[in-house]
This record gives sequence, structure tokens and C-alpha cells, in this order.
Amino acid sequence: MAVSRETDEERNSEAQEHLSGAHTHVREDGTVYEHMHMHVHENESVPHSHGHVHSHESTKAVINRLSRAIGHLESIKRMVESGRDCSEVLIQLSAVKAAINNTGKVILHDHIQHCLIDAVESGDTQAIEELNKAIDRFIK
Repeated sequence: MAVSRETDEERNSEAQEHLSGAHTHVREDGTVYEHMHMHVHENESVPHSHGHVHSHESTKAVINRLSRAIGHLESIKRMVESGRDCSEVLIQLSAVKAAINNTGKVILHDHIQHCLIDAVESGDTQAIEELNKAIDRFIK
């Protein structure tokens, strides 16, 4: 049985994280991530932020999807520059919009599976409110 001994530096770091709202999670699969919940008071004009610093299993897939969408968009730009038919350009733009929407769905699913579950378990109602706002913005 291994015994973990905390150093003063580790204890101070944990205390700082606690004060700042940052905390680290380790999933069963070994994925380590850190996130924090920052809240804005009613008299402040800065919007609430639910910051995350972590990596999910789908991060690479999301990056690949975004890279493909960027490449596709660049090819559409070349189509416009070369004077291609407007109908062809619109069809390709529609494909990019669908790719971006599908990428958003992957991110949303990932957020629900990894972040929202933690928020619900810890009683963080602000994270749930933020998700609702993000969904509203996403589906506009």
C-alpha cells in the first residue's frame, strides 16, 4: 500500500485552488482535468464564466473536424475568387455549416458527459444555467 505524503508546496497549491475555485478531477480512465467555476455578482457587468482546462476523449476528433471545416471553407473562398457558380458555392457553404453544427453537437455531448455530470454531483446550479444559455446560443 502506497502512502501519499503531501508537501507544504502541494498543500499551499491546493489551498490556492480552493480559494480560486479551481479543482482537479481524475476520471476512471485516468484522464486528469482541472476546471473552475467563477461567479459574477449581480452588480458586475462581466458575464459569468464556467472555465475549463482539461482534455476529453473527443478533443482530437473535434480538432480534426474543425480542421476539415476550415479546409473546406478555404476551398469555398477559392471557388468565389475564381467566379464559380453561386449555386455550387451555396451548396458547399451548406456542407460547412452542417459540419460545424455537428462539431458543436460533439462538444455539447462531451460537455454533458464530462462536465455537467460533475456539476450536478457537486450541486453547481450555475453550470447548468450556463449550459442552457450555451444551448440557446448554439441553436440560434
